[in-house]
Amino acid sequence: MLKGKRVFVSGGNGVIGKALIELLHKNGAILFVGDLKPRPLHWPPEIKYRQGDLNYITKQELENFAPEYFFHLAATFERSVETYDFWYENHAHNIQLGAHLMTLFKDSPTLKKIINCSSYLIYEPNLYYFDKPAEHAYSLKEEDPIYPRNLTGVAKLNHEIELRFLNNFNRDKYKSVSARIYRSYGKNSRDIISRWIRMLLKGETLTVYRKEGLFDYVYAEDVAEGLIRLAANEEAEGIYNLATGKAQRVTDILDALKTHFPDLKYVEKEIDIPFEASEANMKKYETLIGWKPPRTLADAIPLMIAHEKEFGNQDEEITQEANVLITSLSKKVPLAQAATKAGKKLGTHVRIYGADIDENCLGRHFTDDFWQMPRTSELSTEKIVTYCKANNINAIIPTRDGELPFWAAQKIALQQEGIAVFISDSDAVEVCLDKLLFYTSPLTQGLPIIPTTKSIDDIDCQAYVVKEQFGAGAISIGINLDKDTAIQHAQTLENPIFQPYIEGTEISIDLYIDKSKKTKGIVLRTRDVIVNGESQTTTTFRDPKLEQLCSDIAQRIGLYGHIVFQAFKTANGSYHIIECNCRFGGASTLSITAGLDSFYWFILEANGQNISNYPFLRSNKEIKQIRYPSDTYLYL
Repeated sequence: MLKGKRVFVSGGNGVIGKALIELLHKNGAILFVGDLKPRPLHWPPEIKYRQGDLNYITKQELENFAPEYFFHLAATFERSVETYDFWYENHAHNIQLGAHLMTLFKDSPTLKKIINCSSYLIYEPNLYYFDKPAEHAYSLKEEDPIYPRNLTGVAKLNHEIELRFLNNFNRDKYKSVSARIYRSYGKNSRDIISRWIRMLLKGETLTVYRKEGLFDYVYAEDVAEGLIRLAANEEAEGIYNLATGKAQRVTDILDALKTHFPDLKYVEKEIDIPFEASEANMKKYETLIGWKPPRTLADAIPLMIAHEKEFGNQDEEITQEANVLITSLSKKVPLAQAATKAGKKLGTHVRIYGADIDENCLGRHFTDDFWQMPRTSELSTEKIVTYCKANNINAIIPTRDGELPFWAAQKIALQQEGIAVFISDSDAVEVCLDKLLFYTSPLTQGLPIIPTTKSIDDIDCQAYVVKEQFGAGAISIGINLDKDTAIQHAQTLENPIFQPYIEGTEISIDLYIDKSKKTKGIVLRTRDVIVNGESQTTTTFRDPKLEQLCSDIAQRIGLYGHIVFQAFKTANGSYHIIECNCRFGGASTLSITAGLDSFYWFILEANGQNISNYPFLRSNKEIKQIRYPSDTYLYL
C-alpha cells in the first residue's frame, strides 16, 4: 500500500508515528517526517527528516517535497489531568499547528489525501462515564453526541471541523479522513502499560486507580496499519473510529502482566474521577475496509516487554536541545531575534543567552538571559566551560571581529567539552581578518581579490581606498582619494593598507559552510544604501557565477559557519572581491529570510544532527530589506 507514493508525516517520531514510518517504508513509500525529537538513529538515510517545531515549516519546504499523502499525527497531550500551563502547549502544538499545516497544504497541487489522527475524547463523556463500575462498555458510534472532555479533545474536534470546511472547497482535489483513535499503547511509549512494564522490570510496586475501568486498548502498530488502510482506500473520507471494538478492564492488563511477572505487586488508591467504560463501534470501518486491529493485550504485551529488555525506554533520554550563547551582543537586536527564532523552530525551549562586557547593552533586553562576560583577555577556557555547563549551553555565536581569534583558538578545547563555536579554524580566521593576507595568501592566488598593499606605490590607479589592515573595514576608511590625500589619510590609521578604488555595484554575499566545509547555501544582495559601513537598504538577487566564485573561495580557505564576502561588480561584468568576514553580518538577517537558515542549521549541527536532511530552499522572489530603528515595550 502506497508504494512509490510521496508521504509527509507530522509527529512521525511518536509511538504510532514510528510504527507508521516502518510500515510505510517497508511498503516502498517515499517519506518526509517532521517531529520535535531528534531523528531515530536506526532510520535509513532515504527517509527525509526535519527536526523542529512544524509551526515554522514553510510552504516552500513542503512544495519542494511535493507530497501526495499527509498523515497528521503531531499533537501534545497530558495523560491524566490537564494542568494549567497546558493551555499554552495545547494552543501551540494542537490548535495552531493543525491550522498552520493546513494553511500550507490546502492549495497543494500534488496532495491526494489527508489522514488526520483524531481522538475518542471528542465524544460526550456522559455516554461512558459512570459513578460505579459498569458491567459493559458503551460502544461509541461516529454519530454519537460530541462534547470534548478536555482541551485535547477540543483541539481534535476543531481540526476535524477545519478539514470539513476545506473539504467543501477542495473535494475534487483531495480527500480527508479523520480516525478517532482510542487508548493506543506500544513500544517506547508513555502509556500506562509501558510505564508499568518499566516499573516491573525494576521490581517496583505498581499504583492502580479504578482497576474496574473499561477501555479500548489498541496497539500502536495496529493503529498504523489502520491509518494506511484508510489512506489507500479511495472511498474512505470523513470520520472513522479506530480501535479493537472490544474494551478490556485495567485488571486485564494486570492479569496479562502477571503472566510474565509472577511476583507482580500493586496497591490501589482512590481518585475522584468517574469510572470509564468505553469502546469503539467499528462497524463503519469494518464495512468499508474489511479489517480491524487484531491484537489483544495478551498478544502485544510480550512484544513490549522484549523491546524494553533490549532497548530500554528511549523516550526517557534527554532530547531537549541545549541553549545558545551570543557574545559581544551590544545592540545587535536583529541578530538576537533571528537566533531566538531559530531556537523556537527547534521547538524544545532553547534559551538564548546574551553576553557583553556592558551590563546595560541594548541587546540584553532581547535575549532570555544575560551574562556580563569578562573581557576575552580575562576569560579562560575553564570560565567559559563553567558558565556554559551551569546554563546548559552547547553553542556559542561570536559576533565581533576583535573576538574572533580568541574564539577560534578556544574552538577545539570547547568542542571536547561538548560546546560548539560558530567560528572557522584559527588559520582561516587569520586570512579573513588580515586584509593584506587575504590578498597575498597562497589560498587566494589566482582569484579576483582586489589588489592590496602596504605601499601605495605598488598600485597604479587614479583613485585609492585606504583602510585598516585588521578588523572592520569601514572604520576610518578613506574612499575615492587621490594619491596625496590617500597618503595623508593613511597617517591617521594604525595599520593602513591601500587598494584601488573600483566603480561598480557593491555586493554582500552571505554563505553557510557546514561542518564538512562545503557550501550549504548562498544569498547575494546589493548594498543599496550604506550607513556607517552597514547596509541600511539591501536587496537580494541571483548571479550564478559570483555565487560559485565565493563558494570556491570559502572552501579553499577552509571556512566554516556564516560567512560574508564584500565585492564589486563593474559595468563590464568583472568581479572584485574586497574582503571576507567570517561572522554573521549586520544585514545578514535578509539572507535568513531568503532561505539561508544559518542559526537553525548551526544549532542542529551543535546537537549532532546531519543537516544534509535540511535543504537550502532559496526564496523564489527577490526581497528588499530596510533596516530602521524601532520601539519596543517591556511590561514590568
